Amino acid sequence: MKVRVMNRHGALTGPVESAPWRLTDAQWQARLTPEQYQIARGKGTEAPFCGTLLDNHRDGVYACIGCRLPLFASAAKFHSGTGWPSFFQPVANENVKTHVDRSHGMVRQEILCVRCDGHLGHVFADGPPPTGLRFCVNSPALEFVDQADLATLADPAADL
Repeated sequence: MKVRVMNRHGALTGPVESAPWRLTDAQWQARLTPEQYQIARGKGTEAPFCGTLLDNHRDGVYACIGCRLPLFASAAKFHSGTGWPSFFQPVANENVKTHVDRSHGMVRQEILCVRCDGHLGHVFADGPPPTGLRFCVNSPALEFVDQADLATLADPAADL
């Protein structure tokens, strides 16, 4: 698959070829906290207005908790009033995918990390311009990386 990654200077680059992450449940449980595992692997949802990243207003990038793929930039974050961190677009369309979710008697578009299939949340068509989309994401599915530390997300393939 092709994804966009950070280079050693903390800049988004690519697309580069990346192998999918396929771990066993035991490996995921060892890697993630119980809450992260329940959301990212079990397709759970955190309670509204409780997430640690809801009121984060720092500059940086929100990466996948499972594989650290950059997913959302702070510049695309907005206050939706829904109780979950919301973004009007991903950092790169290549880095997320959607899947029809028919659970809980609803039909929604689930958002997944393209590299590790981690559940992030859902996308809705009620967001602000320029996209009109609201990527509604669970805080435990994300790792925030401050702008000054973006080089820590560097992927060796980005510097080829």
